[in-house]
Amino acid sequence: MSIEPPPLSVIAEAVARALAEDRAVEDVTTLAAVPPDALAKAAFVAREPGVLAGMPVVTEVFRQLDPRVRLVVHVSEGERFAAGSVLATAEGPARPLLQGERTALNFLQRLSGIATLTRAFVDAVAGTGCTVLDTRKTTPGLRELEKYAVRCGGGSNHRRDLASMAMIKDNHRELLTRAGITLAEAVRRIRAKHPGIAIEIEVDVLAELDEALAAGPEWVLLDNMPPDELREAVRRIAGRVKVEASGGVSLATVRAIAETGVDAVSVGSLTHSAPALDIALDLEF
Repeated sequence: MSIEPPPLSVIAEAVARALAEDRAVEDVTTLAAVPPDALAKAAFVAREPGVLAGMPVVTEVFRQLDPRVRLVVHVSEGERFAAGSVLATAEGPARPLLQGERTALNFLQRLSGIATLTRAFVDAVAGTGCTVLDTRKTTPGLRELEKYAVRCGGGSNHRRDLASMAMIKDNHRELLTRAGITLAEAVRRIRAKHPGIAIEIEVDVLAELDEALAAGPEWVLLDNMPPDELREAVRRIAGRVKVEASGGVSLATVRAIAETGVDAVSVGSLTHSAPALDIALDLEF
């Protein structure tokens, strides 16, 4: 099944910023030493196994530098690959291949790293019915691309930004309490101002659960609760709202969390701590 990439305008803007940051069109080494008519062929080669994400971005890198560069992709987005796999080949003028090499690899390594880590979490909860969600803990300016990489890894995007879903977190609750505003009133105000927007309420301890449920949200977020408390919360909720678990989730703990019966588990590390995958661009002669 194909995975819808971000809009081309989003990709193009991110690529333009990255090329400008690298001053690719001013490459003093390539422009001085490499003849303008030199041709080359190169291969994107995986040095370790993983899950692919980011070829639409790589394509845009070379399109912006020189549309004559022809990129042929051999592995689909979201597909697993082994170490040594040729992910794509690029052929055309040598200068843009060299000028865009690092920018293309930076995107491909970063996004494939996110997809690979996400797939590991998805595999870890297989059979539980629990969905792996991302968070807003993304690299500034690259959220659309990183959330796309999560989708490539089999995860789901939860809240894209502060306007697409309402979430009453612990700091909100503290401020509401000081202002004498109940959770139910806060939910009422949100619904009146933004009808149709889903609302989620964060719950840090079981004692807060009944008030949160009475407010009538669509989601409850159970934050940093051990599995026994998560299981009890799921029992009390009894399917009335969707249940998300979060807080310090790791590959070592995610299965036990998923088995408590929560609908979803959100994992910030998918985007804030995924290691870049080792991928190289090798010239072929």
